[in-house]
Amino acid sequence: MAEKTLEAWVDALQARGRYTFLRTEAVRNSGLSSDAVKKALQRLARRRRVAKIKDHFYVIVPLEHRSAGCAPPAWFIDDLMKSMNRPYYVGLLSAAAIHGAAHQQPQQFQVITDRPVRPMQAGRARIRLIVNKHVGSVPTQDVKTPTGKMRISTPEATVVDLIRYAKSSGHLDHVATVIRDLIPLLDPQRLLKAVRVVGDTPHAQRLGVVLESLREKTLAKPIQEWVDRRRPNLVPLRAGRAAPGAKVNLRWNVAIDSPLEIES
Repeated sequence: MAEKTLEAWVDALQARGRYTFLRTEAVRNSGLSSDAVKKALQRLARRRRVAKIKDHFYVIVPLEHRSAGCAPPAWFIDDLMKSMNRPYYVGLLSAAAIHGAAHQQPQQFQVITDRPVRPMQAGRARIRLIVNKHVGSVPTQDVKTPTGKMRISTPEATVVDLIRYAKSSGHLDHVATVIRDLIPLLDPQRLLKAVRVVGDTPHAQRLGVVLESLREKTLAKPIQEWVDRRRPNLVPLRAGRAAPGAKVNLRWNVAIDSPLEIES
């Protein structure tokens, strides 16, 4: 029976410590036809023995994760992005949580890559991919996972991205709260480097206001010097939101329609 043959092959992969495979591998190594593999994979997926993330990419589901329908994305994101031949790093709220932000329990697993990719479902978990053309230059680090490793943005790059993609991270007040949790990990020069990689002056101005609100003058000073040299235009604190009559922070040339509300 094709299902038993394929399941034995899946069991052997897991016994060797592998939790992902390509459908082409299953066809090549199981001795089954392409059509038989397709049907067997459908049956194994219904039993939650495997999870289909993309048509070509499957995750083996260990017993302890059967109720969730899939192993956590951290277990397979590196293999998935390699299978798609796409550069990536885990970022935003997902990276903040990995770095220890106490106020963060992300609803999605957020991944940064270089071109649009539709969201993917991994059991109960949703993987959202966000485009950043600077993905190859953003400072990252490798972290260990139960199955290998994955690439995540450094604390400093995470902070810069949180400001830049505030709409994908809740809202600016929430972002400021998460950044406060990351403050002990931040280095002023590494933070400036992360700002310069993107070279986005308006978001650097907004980051300056956030750091000022958190009373982090040491972190803010190198960024302020960089911003001043670029002769910044007046920008609203919350991107895309007009702020007529707002109070202007002259140090950062940012119009503040309402103060940041940072959770305690």
